[in-house]
Amino acid sequence: MSEEIISTQQPEQNKNGSDNREKKKSKYRLFIILFWILFSFPFVLGFLLFFGAEHEWLGEMPSFEELENPRVNQATEIYSEDKVLLGTYYLENRSNVKYAELSPYLTQALIATEDIRYHNHSGIDGIAVVRAVWGSVSGNYSGGGSTITQQLAKLLFHVRPQSTVETVKQKIMEWVISLKLERRYTKEEIIAMYLNKFDFINNAVGIKTASRVYFNTSPDSLKINQAAMLVGMVQNPSLFNPLRRPDTTLWRRNVVLGQMMKYNYITREAFDTLKTAPLGIDYQKVDHKEGSATYFREYLRAWLADWCNKRKKPDGSKYNFYRDGLRVYTTINSKMQQYAEEAVNEHLKALQKDFFTHWKGNHRHAPYDY
Repeated sequence: MSEEIISTQQPEQNKNGSDNREKKKSKYRLFIILFWILFSFPFVLGFLLFFGAEHEWLGEMPSFEELENPRVNQATEIYSEDKVLLGTYYLENRSNVKYAELSPYLTQALIATEDIRYHNHSGIDGIAVVRAVWGSVSGNYSGGGSTITQQLAKLLFHVRPQSTVETVKQKIMEWVISLKLERRYTKEEIIAMYLNKFDFINNAVGIKTASRVYFNTSPDSLKINQAAMLVGMVQNPSLFNPLRRPDTTLWRRNVVLGQMMKYNYITREAFDTLKTAPLGIDYQKVDHKEGSATYFREYLRAWLADWCNKRKKPDGSKYNFYRDGLRVYTTINSKMQQYAEEAVNEHLKALQKDFFTHWKGNHRHAPYDY
């Protein structure tokens, strides 16, 4: 009788199949773990960064004081009795305006050029960020990733980062500030604050002063071309300086007009007409020696210093007419002042002519050699 032998070993084929199934399961588990790590990493990192920034792990956050107190660093304006601006005293030649005082062309040009999804995000535009990152990696740059709100947040930093690490830290804090701004203010208020705070150079800080300096007008009266030029300066005011680089500024203005056409703010026909127009600069030099009633304004400066020294603001501090945005209304009539100054100029011309006639040919005793 043959003895029946029962093998306890699995066939080699079945063993290999089982091992393969285990390996597949291990790879699948590893894939799931990696997937969830990669999927959750941006959220966890973002939470830690924002939480850290909120609690100043990355350093002290800039204050909102300049935005919440719109009278900080505003020029004091001197008006005639007929409400004509005679001049200003300032540290920064800035006078703020409200959103309702802005030309609609300004907001259209700004949104079309800088942040077309402005009304659809909460301070950070994810699509723009991805586009900017991809552009940096691929070398195919097609626009920045900063929103208008982020650009306003950036203006709160007065010291430029000196290293890559500091740049990254500041960018993170800009994101945090942008989210706070969006929670605290309306979209219209953010646009107004941004245009009020931006430095358009040539002693033109803020959109009200820039409108007067470059076009001798007010923000609500800006034409399409004028608004497009000022918005074009936002990218780089030193490069697109209409006084020093008019050709470059004209090119940039037409880029802004092209963006307005692209997003249907203006028609193709309007663009074709507007792009051929000159810049039309009507430069108004800002200087205490320029404008009307210069001697009177210098006398008024001393009077204001004494006035401010004797009076206190509601918070107990003294007024500062260089930065508190005071409005001083005088008894001078601008038309009569203009006539008086013209009369003085004419009289001085006659006196100068008599002076030359008297000393002509008498070089020995003349105070100057002619």
